Amino acid sequence: MLKTYLKVMKALADGNRVKIIKLLQRREMCVCELRAALGLAQPSVSKHLRILEEAGLVEGRKEGPWVNYRLPDRADSLYADRMQSCLREWLNDDRDILHLVRQSGRVDRSTLTGSCR
Repeated sequence: MLKTYLKVMKALADGNRVKIIKLLQRREMCVCELRAALGLAQPSVSKHLRILEEAGLVEGRKEGPWVNYRLPDRADSLYADRMQSCLREWLNDDRDILHLVRQSGRVDRSTLTGSCR
């Protein structure tokens, strides 16, 4: 139990991973969409997603050449589930998060160049 708790808390101890959770609250996104929204390199986004996935906070679903990431309907652990519930309410008035979420509405894999095409 302690190990699971620590994995969830460590996953959420990074601002970029929290931003990924906030973006995925809005919609499913692939790595290249998250990369464009966050302004991070693809390897960094992939590493953050792997950590979040290992903590049970996100899940990937293969669709053609893409892996789409989303929040699970119900997390595997009580800790991940509770933190997901809290994060739905937390940081919604944070200026950086609001800006990021608004900007992410303009990010679409069909308009991105590079790894999405």
